[in-house]
Amino acid sequence: MPMLTELYLSHNFLTGTLPVSIGNLYGLMILYVSNNYLSGEIPELWELWDGVPNLLVHVDLSNNNLSGELPTSVGSLTVLTFLFLSNNHLSGEFPSSLQNCTILSNLDLGGNRFSGNIPAWIGQTMPSLWILRLRSNLFNGSIPSQICSLSSLHILDLAQNNLSGSIPSCLGNLSAMGSEIELFRYESQLMVLTKGREDSYRNILYLVNSVDLSINALSRGVPEGLTNLSFLGTLNLSINHLTGKIPDKIGSMQRLETLDLSRNQLSGPIPAGMASLTFLNHLNLSHNNLSGRIPTGNQLQALDDPSIYRDNPALCGSPITGKCPGDETPNRPGGDDQDEDEDGAEVEMKWFYKSMGTGFVVGFWGVCGSLLIKESWRHAYFRLVYDIKEWLLLVIQLNLARLQRKLNL
Repeated sequence: MPMLTELYLSHNFLTGTLPVSIGNLYGLMILYVSNNYLSGEIPELWELWDGVPNLLVHVDLSNNNLSGELPTSVGSLTVLTFLFLSNNHLSGEFPSSLQNCTILSNLDLGGNRFSGNIPAWIGQTMPSLWILRLRSNLFNGSIPSQICSLSSLHILDLAQNNLSGSIPSCLGNLSAMGSEIELFRYESQLMVLTKGREDSYRNILYLVNSVDLSINALSRGVPEGLTNLSFLGTLNLSINHLTGKIPDKIGSMQRLETLDLSRNQLSGPIPAGMASLTFLNHLNLSHNNLSGRIPTGNQLQALDDPSIYRDNPALCGSPITGKCPGDETPNRPGGDDQDEDEDGAEVEMKWFYKSMGTGFVVGFWGVCGSLLIKESWRHAYFRLVYDIKEWLLLVIQLNLARLQRKLNL
């Protein structure tokens, strides 16, 4: 089948290694073999293509058990736009042969064992990148500032690596996240961590704007330039070593839905402008050194889970229990008048019980005391009780006799 153009073998139970014979499919444009049980190294499938124009545009080998380094022949795929190799056991440094894939738009190497530095040439040789996903690898060093020149990038995921140094302030220049530009509508599938959970996006992936730098060793402050990304939907900088304050202009990120700055060493107050983030539905500022009163109003009124602010000892105000200096117990509706009414009711109940006890004592001794003191009253009282008893017995006997006669009839 040398003229085969599309090969879809995803979501099966294929085992073994990738056959080298795939390299003989010179007309192949799409190769999808994801979600299988393939193992071993990726062979030099395309080394025989020298001098032959290749047409391969999409390659998806994700979610297998492939290992080893990426073959250098992948550099011959000069019209490659989508490359998905996530969730395998691939290793080695970032493949330098990818420099030749100059029109690559989606690159997903997440969930592997790639190591070394993230090369600076990504920002120079891959200007069309929309998605750069390198999460869950062993990359170290700093984030190259050349990434800031990727004007079409709308998903940047470098989470769960060993990256250090500061966050480049020029990330605020990623224009695809900073303004409403017309993006090419495309369909692809990608797992993106948003709203505290990892979801799969497909048909609307082109609408997702996300920056995830969590679980690294990044230090210094949160760059003020990030607040220029007014169309960013997810910003996750959690579990790093960030210090300093939350940028005062964070309220300008009007499309922000997820903000996670937890488990850092951020200090100072929470900016009041955060209350203007009307799209915000997932917020986590826990395990920092933030201080002062928690802002209120707008969307923050709905985010009333105290765990959002956990382990910030100097924070105060709703929804946590700590009161700010000068705070008084809030008055309930009705104010002092209601308190006075409640006090008056309490006094009335006390007098009621006192008068009831006094009345019982006076009534009891008024009757029994007089019977004990005056003998003639005592005899008359007991005679009355005796006569009432005899009358009741007579009435009962007469009624029983009448009932018996009726039954005998």
